[in-house]
Amino acid sequence: MSSNAAFTKENLNTYLKELAKEFRKLNGTKMPAELILIGGAAILANYGFREVTYDIEAVIRASSVMKDAVNCVGDRLGLPNGWLNMDFIKTSSYSSKLSEVSVYYRTFSNILTVRTVSAEYLIAMKLMSCRQYKNDLSDIVGILWEHEKIGKPISLEAIHKAVFILYGDTAVVPANAKKFIDDAFQSGDYERVYAEIRESERQSKNILLDFNKKYPKALKEENIEIILEQEKKKQQGEHN
Repeated sequence: MSSNAAFTKENLNTYLKELAKEFRKLNGTKMPAELILIGGAAILANYGFREVTYDIEAVIRASSVMKDAVNCVGDRLGLPNGWLNMDFIKTSSYSSKLSEVSVYYRTFSNILTVRTVSAEYLIAMKLMSCRQYKNDLSDIVGILWEHEKIGKPISLEAIHKAVFILYGDTAVVPANAKKFIDDAFQSGDYERVYAEIRESERQSKNILLDFNKKYPKALKEENIEIILEQEKKKQQGEHN
C-alpha cells in the first residue's frame, strides 16, 4: 500500500484488527486499550455515503506501547505515518465530553475496544471545523440524508443540544456553519444538497492543489480559508 493509502468501510476493521493483535503482542492482556473513532473513520463505521478517508482520527486511551503498535502495523502494511492519530485534539472540534457521548462499535482480539461518535454529535463536530476543502459539509448533509432515509431524522434542536453538550454554548458555532445548517434544514432536499456540496468541495480542493504547486509551502492552517476565498474570487473574475 502506498503513502496515499485509503481507508474504506471494507478495510477499516482489518486495520483495527491488526492493530489490536500487535498491541496484544507488545503489551500483553492485562491492560486493555480503547479508541473512540471520530471524523472520517466514524463516518465509515456508521454510514454508507462516504467512500474513503486518508487517516484514522481517534481519542486513544492506551499504554505508551500503543504508539509502537501503530508504527509496527503501519510499517508492515505500508500505511502512511500518522495513519492513526490524535491531531484533532488541537482543533476546535475537540471536546472532553466525547467519551461520554460515544457509542460501542466493536472489540478486537479481546484487548481493543473501539467506540465511535455518531449522529448529531458528529454533526456538531463537523460544524465546528466547517472546512470547505475537506468533507465536513458533505458529511453533515450525508448524515442527515441517511437518517432521513431510514426514518430516523435528526432535528435541528437535537444538533443544537449536541453542540451545547460538547462545547457548553451554541454560540461557539462559526457563523458560516450556522448558516449552512439552517439552509440545509430549510431546503430539506438532502440528496441534491449533498451532490452540490461534494462538487464544491472537489473544486475547492483542486484550487488549493493548484495554488500549492505554484507556491509550495505557502499554505498553512491559519491562512488556507483566506487563500481559498481569494483564489475563488480570482477565478470568478477571469470567467466574467
